[in-house]
Amino acid sequence: MTPEHISLSVGKRLADRRRELRLSLAQVSARCGVSLQQIHKYETGQTPLSVPMLVQLSRCLRAPLAYFLQPVEQALDIEAS
Repeated sequence: MTPEHISLSVGKRLADRRRELRLSLAQVSARCGVSLQQIHKYETGQTPLSVPMLVQLSRCLRAPLAYFLQPVEQALDIEAS
C-alpha cells in the first residue's frame, strides 16, 4: 500500500464520518480549527494527514483513531496474506 493510497483511504473515512454527523466542510473547519480548504484536501487525499492532525480531527468528529485507520489495516492484512 503506497502513501498515496493511505492518504486516500484515511481521507475517505474522514469524509464518511463528516457525512455521518451531517456536517458541512465549513462546520468541520470551524469545529476543528482547520481551514475548509485543508479539510477538503485531507478528504480527497491531496494532503496527507499528520498523526497530531488525525488525533485532533478524531476528537472533533468523536471517532476513535481506529475508525480512520481500519481500512488501511485491512489492506495491509490482505497484502501480508
